[in-house]
Amino acid sequence: MSELNEYNGKATMEKITSLAKRRGFVFQSSEIYGGQNGAWDYGPLGVELKNRIANAWWKEMTQLHDNIVGLDAAILMHPRTWEASGHVENFTDPLVDCKKCKTRFRADMISEENLAEKKCPDCGGELTDTRKFNLMFKTNIGPTEDTASVIYLRPETAQGIYVNYKNIVQSNRMKIPFGIAQIGKAFRNEIVTKNFIFRTCEFEQMEMQYFVKPGTDEETFNEWRKQRWSYYEKLGVKMDHLRWHQHGPDELAHYAKDAYDIQYLFPMGWRELEGVHNRAGYDLGRHSQFSGKDMQYIDQDNNNERYIPYIIETSAGLTRNVLMILCDAYDEEQVASDKNSDSSEGTANGTADDWRTVLRFHPNLAPVTVAILPLMKKDGLAELAQDIRAELKEDYATDYDQAGAIGRRYRRQDEAGTPFCVTVDYQSKEDGTVTLRFRDSMEQVRVPKTELAARLKQEIKTYKRIK
Repeated sequence: MSELNEYNGKATMEKITSLAKRRGFVFQSSEIYGGQNGAWDYGPLGVELKNRIANAWWKEMTQLHDNIVGLDAAILMHPRTWEASGHVENFTDPLVDCKKCKTRFRADMISEENLAEKKCPDCGGELTDTRKFNLMFKTNIGPTEDTASVIYLRPETAQGIYVNYKNIVQSNRMKIPFGIAQIGKAFRNEIVTKNFIFRTCEFEQMEMQYFVKPGTDEETFNEWRKQRWSYYEKLGVKMDHLRWHQHGPDELAHYAKDAYDIQYLFPMGWRELEGVHNRAGYDLGRHSQFSGKDMQYIDQDNNNERYIPYIIETSAGLTRNVLMILCDAYDEEQVASDKNSDSSEGTANGTADDWRTVLRFHPNLAPVTVAILPLMKKDGLAELAQDIRAELKEDYATDYDQAGAIGRRYRRQDEAGTPFCVTVDYQSKEDGTVTLRFRDSMEQVRVPKTELAARLKQEIKTYKRIK
């Protein structure tokens, strides 16, 4: 598989950030007060996109696997959880500050030359000594604020799975190998937050922990690597923008036996999208040690053999997947008016040729599946269009737009990533047909409105990205 050396797409972080705000995907948190650094709000289209990505992952992990079940663990957990997991001791970043410009840096992100000379990479000022900075958010629970009331906002969702492992084995009669999947919020007091929603203080994770018998872990690890790679193919992601990165000895986390990242080529370069880790028996062993509870699995099908299961983890950031899908879908192209269209899709000055911005979402991920557009507001066309929308909304996410020239409405839907538009015109009143317009090709075909739902279902099932 050939690999791209540098980003060759049309998206930039500036373009993505601007489009996200303009179309209601993502807003800066508390913007009217100047914004909260490292926090973002998901608008009407953003929350739909995020939910669809989450639903696709959930279906892939639970519905399509008979031996994987779900969990929704609490954000607030007993503080001893984080001692056992190693987060209290090891979940740190090296931190330096510039004494002149006051900019804060992660020391491991500064060149060795600048760090050795204690020289700020921005202004050349003097840097402070490196100090460790724990990334967990600490708060207090109860009426008093003292060391006995300290509690943490969870920095990852995995530990909620581990502490519930025995509950799920017993309540659901799970037999190894089996998995537990969870989607949930996590919080990290990041030193540096940048690149839009790529690295934030509040985010969501999609994690699955797969429990296996020791000795079978390496084979299972390789199998999950294959499955996670093929998942992104199903989403229609540009596969030449994905690659594997294996963690070297200096990169491996303290719990990991082996680890690979699926990296995506974002506009700012190759960055981690998802991790697949062989955590061996570290996690359950530690929780057994710190809690005093026996975390061994009893294999009733093999003479009650007892062992601490090994764990294969797949861990992806939901909010980071949102950014990846936005970047991957973003396209700009110069186009003439739509094929077979009687209405120009020209720019504001009326020219037939212009540039359009389009988000080429897979229809299963698009915030809006189909937009219903009456050619005119009058003569009963709006009412007919609303009737068609009412028929489709039970099965599809719909939008309705009757404002402006039809070409400009197509452009708005392209920019929102809507894969299909249905135009209701005067012919619709005569013969019961409507115009079905395809986002990617801009092709338009006449379809009987009685067959519209079935046609949409077939188009979604057979969808192939053309660019």
